[in-house]
Amino acid sequence: MNHHLTRLSINQETVKQWSLEELAEGCAKAGIGAVGLWRAPVQAYGVERAARLLSAAGLTVTSLCRGGFLTALDPAERARALDDNRAAIDEAAALSTDTLVLVSGGLPPGSRDLHGARERVADALGELAPYAAERGVRLAIEPLHPMYASDRCVVSTLGQALELAERFPAERVGVVVDTYHLWWDDRAPAEIARAGAGGRIHSFQLADWITPLPAGVLLGRGQLGDGSVDFRAFRRAVEAAGFDGPIEVEIFNEALWARDGAEVLAEVADRYLRHAC
Repeated sequence: MNHHLTRLSINQETVKQWSLEELAEGCAKAGIGAVGLWRAPVQAYGVERAARLLSAAGLTVTSLCRGGFLTALDPAERARALDDNRAAIDEAAALSTDTLVLVSGGLPPGSRDLHGARERVADALGELAPYAAERGVRLAIEPLHPMYASDRCVVSTLGQALELAERFPAERVGVVVDTYHLWWDDRAPAEIARAGAGGRIHSFQLADWITPLPAGVLLGRGQLGDGSVDFRAFRRAVEAAGFDGPIEVEIFNEALWARDGAEVLAEVADRYLRHAC
């Protein structure tokens, strides 16, 4: 195995065309020792069964995605969201990952109050962080590009994510540094340094920014090296900030999903070595 690949983690969505069993077999065969998981396919397979499969394959789970969507105004809807996040925490613990990625949620219907929505996220973190800590799970707030602020994530910058996280102990609540969402922000390097100084970089994810964006924008992430992101600059920044954890490639792209999974995995590893190392 190329020693430069030792920190590489493949997010399940990057090779979505693969079943969980194919993912485990393919990563083991390629000499990649870590994966990031998504809740829906893991639930469909069975959480405990998935944990056994990945352990038998010698794979470490670097993160589980996703919790969050914590901005609801309706009390019943908020209660359901908190219950779902507790379930996500339990699933992360069962999979032996210490990191649950949180996508905060967008504005409730009819609302224009971004600040109020973020405060409801903070309130929810206050309830969830102790529950997660008891189970050995950290909550990692992921800022999403501003184009998602209305419907998916009212936390758009690393600074906004840190303003929430810093209300709690670093071992309980931190942030995700995702190049796809942060590459455009000239404050990102300073905020990465701030996050690192506080011990709050809980996850580092890579995907490229390519245009034009597809309809719906969700599936527009690019293969490493195909777009605008300076991956080495981001890696230097997170490492200078003290991060030495796994580096997870998370790409949602229908063109990649239409190809052979093993071919995509080999290409990701090659691009990682060429553009991020």
